[in-house]
Amino acid sequence: MRLGEPAKMNAAINITPLVDVVLVLLIIFMVMAPQMRKGPDVDLPDTKKPAEQGDERGKIMVTIDQAGGVWINDQPIAPENFRESLRAAVGDELEPKVVVKADSRLHFGEVRQAMVAIEQAGFPGVGLIAQRAGAEAKGD
Repeated sequence: MRLGEPAKMNAAINITPLVDVVLVLLIIFMVMAPQMRKGPDVDLPDTKKPAEQGDERGKIMVTIDQAGGVWINDQPIAPENFRESLRAAVGDELEPKVVVKADSRLHFGEVRQAMVAIEQAGFPGVGLIAQRAGAEAKGD
């Protein structure tokens, strides 16, 4: 290259920094995804079986906290609006599945009332979520 001559354009793309950034973002999202689900903290009851709870995707999560407050998909719901809110949470889901995640310190009657209300709203076969015995609780 001589003085005064224009430099040649280098059209090669270096994708190494792009791949590095994408991998770092992927790792960050993988670590943070389980913690993105909000809602009340509940102390789940212990059970020995089943060993796995299944996948939470495609399910409507009804949470009952220690004070008896009801949450649908991490949104607090007034008891008098429970059925309407549950139907609204279904949206256009063809086969909705409702699972109940209740605090272990609640009386069975309170959990049963929620299950009856869910069945009366037209959702048969309510599932329950429990913590496997010996497993550490999330957030501890």
